[in-house]
Amino acid sequence: MLASLLLASRGMSEEERVKWDQRYADGSYFARTWPSPFLEALLPRLPSSGRALDVACGTGRNAFLLAEAGFDVEAVDVSSVALQRGSDEAGSRGLDIEWRQADLDEIEFEPGRYDLITVIRYRNESLWPKLVNALATDGWIVAEHHVKTHAPVEGPTSPDFRLDPQELLHAFAALRVVHYEEILETDLDTHPYALQRIAACKGDPGF
Repeated sequence: MLASLLLASRGMSEEERVKWDQRYADGSYFARTWPSPFLEALLPRLPSSGRALDVACGTGRNAFLLAEAGFDVEAVDVSSVALQRGSDEAGSRGLDIEWRQADLDEIEFEPGRYDLITVIRYRNESLWPKLVNALATDGWIVAEHHVKTHAPVEGPTSPDFRLDPQELLHAFAALRVVHYEEILETDLDTHPYALQRIAACKGDPGF
């Protein structure tokens, strides 16, 4: 089945949408094509199916991984350019993914809807409690983002766009934390990054 694309832009920050559309269109933003190695390594420990939400999905690298693993995937982002590219690629792979354009500062989610939520390389403090509320019983959150550091690493240059130390631990303290780390490592693009990662469950993680 071909992917579906839902452009529901009412209430969206026009400035943010234009900025990210332009960055994707002119190539100034490097969109990774490979899924998060952290998420990929966790898959055997996560639910084997169910409803998944990929937040700030970009062109869909992690949404593809989840759909191929058997999840019903909803992928949300502010950029229509990124979503269209993701939708086109999903169609070529025969993946049925729901693509949703939205302002992530204003978005609301149905409580208890998702068995898995992924937030990879995106920070939005106002979003954290909404994601906890959107988890189904025994659902999981997997998050990864750049953390503040003095080390010479790639990623956001402004500390405003980096996580504070242990931010994700505090954000998801109501959940059962199964994995947490702050790490310096080299990504598949051979560049060094300082990352904070968490995997947490709303209930029984299955062990």
